[in-house]
Amino acid sequence: MISSDAMRGYNDALVLAILQQGDSYGYKIGKEIRKRTHDQYMIRETTLYAAFNRLSKNGYIDAYPGDVTNGKPRTYYRITPRGRAFLAVKAEEWHQVKHVVDLFLN
Repeated sequence: MISSDAMRGYNDALVLAILQQGDSYGYKIGKEIRKRTHDQYMIRETTLYAAFNRLSKNGYIDAYPGDVTNGKPRTYYRITPRGRAFLAVKAEEWHQVKHVVDLFLN
């Protein structure tokens, strides 16, 4: 299992990468992260919603009400053009970070 400390700084990129494929809501995004990592990383709900708040505040995602479940409207999220640009920057940054770490650990 991957620790949340190891993923710090990249949770926003994971969320944006999922939203780049289509609008979604919190629970489903959390499940998708777990699925894509083959249960190696399970993002905590508090971490996920902190990411939503940060991404929204920076204009990288928009939130809107969706279908109603258990009497409460589900909040959906969509990536903005600014979010797509940020994701591209984070992807390039990841390649650079990985290269530097590989120089020491490989």
